[in-house]
Amino acid sequence: MDGVTVWRIAPDGVGTVAETDATAPADWSAEGALTWVHVDCARPGARDWLDAVPLDPLVKRALLAPETRPRCTTHGDGVLINLRGVNLNPGDEVEDMVSLRMWVTAGVVVTVQLRRLMAVRDVMDGVARGQGPDGAAELVARLALRLADRAEPVVAGLNEKLDTLEDQVIEGLSALDRRGLADIRRVAILLRRHMAPQRDALSTFEIEDMPWIRPHDRARLREATERMTRLAEELDAIRDRAQVVHDQIMDARAELMNRQMLILSVVAAIFLPLGLLTGLLGINVGGMPGAEDPRAFWIVSGGLVLIGLALVLWFRHAGLLGRR
Repeated sequence: MDGVTVWRIAPDGVGTVAETDATAPADWSAEGALTWVHVDCARPGARDWLDAVPLDPLVKRALLAPETRPRCTTHGDGVLINLRGVNLNPGDEVEDMVSLRMWVTAGVVVTVQLRRLMAVRDVMDGVARGQGPDGAAELVARLALRLADRAEPVVAGLNEKLDTLEDQVIEGLSALDRRGLADIRRVAILLRRHMAPQRDALSTFEIEDMPWIRPHDRARLREATERMTRLAEELDAIRDRAQVVHDQIMDARAELMNRQMLILSVVAAIFLPLGLLTGLLGINVGGMPGAEDPRAFWIVSGGLVLIGLALVLWFRHAGLLGRR
């Protein structure tokens, strides 16, 4: 059926695609092989096929839930795991992470995706090349590692963009891309919101007391957990660095505004006494000195110029002019 793929993976890693007619979980198991049932609910008919499968109602609700967060929960002899991967589909936002829901038992792994997830395709390509996992826990570890592989370039891209903005701040450029900085912070926060719980989910699965989780499976799961931890820490660092850059931009803008206000204040302080004098001399009352002297205008103008120069020199001596 389109949208439903059933892989039979032998212990040597060689995988073959089986028929999808069987809808009973008991028919999925194969002696000495791992069965991986992948359901792509973005394809027509896949959800209906999964609805018809006689799985435990709780398991089915978890696999088909419209919204999920990364978690790991034991249920009977199996484990329910929800993971998230970056959205690399064309036209979608990378931070709109795609969920991968899994029902994991000793010999059968059921994975469900509502949108295309490239990490799943990466693992399937490995199975097709004869490099498949040798157990259920190993399959979970490979999926988690591929999710981390796909997320690392996205996080690295955020670091590079932030490095560019930090360089611009150091160079003193005032026309910074504040919208781009806000986008970096938003993407980092949204990615981190799922990376941290995903780390906890993988750590929980690693320590679950299931007989089919072998020591080397736990080592691979520990590696996946550490990579998720590193990604979460890098996202924390990106968020903090973006906040520092934002603060530096705001400080630079405040300093520029203060300098401009200082210049306006000094100019106003210079012209305030001059305006007072000209206003006083312009009153229309008798007894104004120099009213009949033709040289009075030039004398007053010269005096105003001298007073203005004296004020400029005084403000410069006080350090209010000429500062950088």
